[in-house]
Amino acid sequence: MRIVTYYKEYILFLSRKAFLVIVVLLGLSLSACNKAAQFDGERAYEDVKYQVDLGPRTPGSAAHDQEVLWITNRLEDLNWQVETQETVVSGQTVKNIIAKRGEGNPWVIIGSHYDSRPVADQDKNPANHKLPVPGANDGASSTAILLELARVIPVKIDKQIWLVFFDAEDSGLKSGSGWATGSEYFVSQLTDHPDEAIILDMVGDKNLDIYMEANSNDSLNHEIWGVAKELGYTQFIPQYKYDLIDDHIPFINAGIRAADVIDFDYPAWHTVGDTPEQVSAESLGVVGDTIFKWLQKYPQSSAPYP
Repeated sequence: MRIVTYYKEYILFLSRKAFLVIVVLLGLSLSACNKAAQFDGERAYEDVKYQVDLGPRTPGSAAHDQEVLWITNRLEDLNWQVETQETVVSGQTVKNIIAKRGEGNPWVIIGSHYDSRPVADQDKNPANHKLPVPGANDGASSTAILLELARVIPVKIDKQIWLVFFDAEDSGLKSGSGWATGSEYFVSQLTDHPDEAIILDMVGDKNLDIYMEANSNDSLNHEIWGVAKELGYTQFIPQYKYDLIDDHIPFINAGIRAADVIDFDYPAWHTVGDTPEQVSAESLGVVGDTIFKWLQKYPQSSAPYP
């Protein structure tokens, strides 16, 4: 009788212990999920430095090929459905990288170019004009934000999201030709229209001031800048200042609501000085968090991410 009682008590002890272990593990799991849902500007900054360390990511270069492989591997590791879209324009191979998650509507595209400019034509030193631009802010910053968004956007979502990494945005000439080549091809291949497209470009400047861009959709601009205001991010200035040719233009021309989020007041633009020292984790965090929170709220009737 004593033996039976002992075994009953021992089994009860083990059951309670197992229950406690499950509770602890569940708590740790929920804590990890909550942590994973936070946009990390420091992590994005490390991705900026990694890209610059590869070298100039000009189309056709070894660094460009390494960048394509690195982006693709990162997205696949994060369980995104990844496609590479390839074409040849004026003898130059163009590779867009498309990461998909979710299905149906609403359908949102967040885009960035990942290539860097082959010539530093705005450098104050004429001797540098034929040198390639390192592209820390112009290319690497927005690419890093998309990769960090890929980490924090949940696998199960109430909308369809595509993260698109455009090629050959920054090879344009003074004549106005050759800009936004990758996005032009991407839009030409769409068989249906997304609801929104947000383009990020030059968004890591440590002295960040992002004005509304005049070619962008006005209501979409106000949505994004409104979210930034709610978050207390004064780096988003709700005034129009520039009208630019960027990867949002092909979307607008196709009748798709699109906005260009860009800090064009960047002294190192198209110079050899576009290095990681000009970029800050804080700026990357401000922009990334704003876009992430906008995605959570869009459309207004949708429930936020868990």
